[in-house]
Amino acid sequence: MSTDDGIEFRFLGVRGRVHNAGDWHAGKHSKLWLYNLHYLDDLNARGIDTTPDLAETLIANWTQANPPVVGDGWEPYPLSLRIVNLVKWHARSKAQAGPLYDSLAVQADALAQQVEYHIMGNHLFANGKALVFAGAFLSGAKADAWLAKGLQILDEEIGEQFQQDGGHFELSPMYHATLLWDMCDLVNLARCAALPVLIERLPAWCAVVHQGLVWLRSMLHPDGKIGFFNDAAFGVAPDFALIKGYAALLGISVVADAQVPAAFLNSDTGYAVVTPRAGVKALLDLAQVGPDYQPGHAHADTLSFELSVFGQRLVVNSGTSQYGESAERQRQRSTGAHSTVEVGGQNSSEVWAGFRVARRARPNIEQLDLQGASICIQASHDGYRRLNGSPCHRRTWTFTAEGLEMIDQVTSDQYTSVSRLFIHPDVTLSQDASGFVADMGGGGKVVIALSGADEVRIVASTWHPEFGLTVANHCIEAVFSGRLLTTHIRWG
Repeated sequence: MSTDDGIEFRFLGVRGRVHNAGDWHAGKHSKLWLYNLHYLDDLNARGIDTTPDLAETLIANWTQANPPVVGDGWEPYPLSLRIVNLVKWHARSKAQAGPLYDSLAVQADALAQQVEYHIMGNHLFANGKALVFAGAFLSGAKADAWLAKGLQILDEEIGEQFQQDGGHFELSPMYHATLLWDMCDLVNLARCAALPVLIERLPAWCAVVHQGLVWLRSMLHPDGKIGFFNDAAFGVAPDFALIKGYAALLGISVVADAQVPAAFLNSDTGYAVVTPRAGVKALLDLAQVGPDYQPGHAHADTLSFELSVFGQRLVVNSGTSQYGESAERQRQRSTGAHSTVEVGGQNSSEVWAGFRVARRARPNIEQLDLQGASICIQASHDGYRRLNGSPCHRRTWTFTAEGLEMIDQVTSDQYTSVSRLFIHPDVTLSQDASGFVADMGGGGKVVIALSGADEVRIVASTWHPEFGLTVANHCIEAVFSGRLLTTHIRWG
């Protein structure tokens, strides 16, 4: 929004205003908020073409306030996202070549000299995409070099980052959706620019989009939104429906939902999907924490799960509301913030700082019976092997049309273990003789009963569906040691 007092923005749930050059670097905002400011995503917001003066003001304001190469806006990741946004805007606008194109070229040249080979992952992918966009849009020897460099990066990273089952290797549904939109952009660019070096890559790029849509659809709850595994939240990446619509405009579609099996494993990324009856869907994390050389967006969430019943979320993981190195960031990445088992008060994977992981859990799928009326999945992990006695956590899920039986075992009685079921804030939780009763609304009720626990309690907790957002909810905690913990969730 633009007023006489400057341009107002809202990122990550926080409002801010740009009135003068210093506001682009205001210390009162987090680095992530400032990154979002420098992306210039508004250049491609809905309705922006009806107010071209706003877009031109935004570009001019940024250019005047951010001389090369000083400040957050000249770091490679915001450079990458802004370059793509500028190319899209220039391609639609009536602006002629001149100072604006010169600025774009300076930014592309700055990016080419600081590609994030040291970070890799989605950052390196974004660098490559931006160089391809700049090189395809501008002309001259430098543009040709940017295009060649960007394609070299993408040729290596697309095959590395997108797995055979379609999922992105950082194992975050949110980042997967972000990069899937990026892939659609590349397909769109190839068709619009019609350059031979892009056209020859179209079949492979379209195949990645198609399989990526299949994977993302598998990781949705019945509400049409992603599950929260690793760094994940709503409002950062495009929703599946938007990506599916974009892909359809490019001639890429996926098979109907009716053809999806009731239970299957995304074998390369390690997420199991179970739909035992209409309105019930479970997402099971049997995955590694991420690529060994870049687990920056990983949480200590191994063998966690999320569950929707009657089309609504019931069991959830806690989500992500902030980055950085705060105590709250550490808590949200911890095992204790996920619907899994914590042993001895420790994390299953040693997450530290804002984006670091030391020793990490290695899951092992021990049983996978996905056919018939009873679906059984058993897995274990060795994330607690660093503790005395090398305890192993094993979890077995058995689904029928009427409910779920989940058995947890920790192979040492030296430690107190805690199993947590985080309950979605829209669910009303009470207790009666049968156990805990989850009122899903509309007359739907689910009964949760536990046996083998030393203590079972309901504790106040929080859910974080968006950056900057904290919502109160409840968590069922079961404390156990030396025995099997059995959890029955009955919706029949």
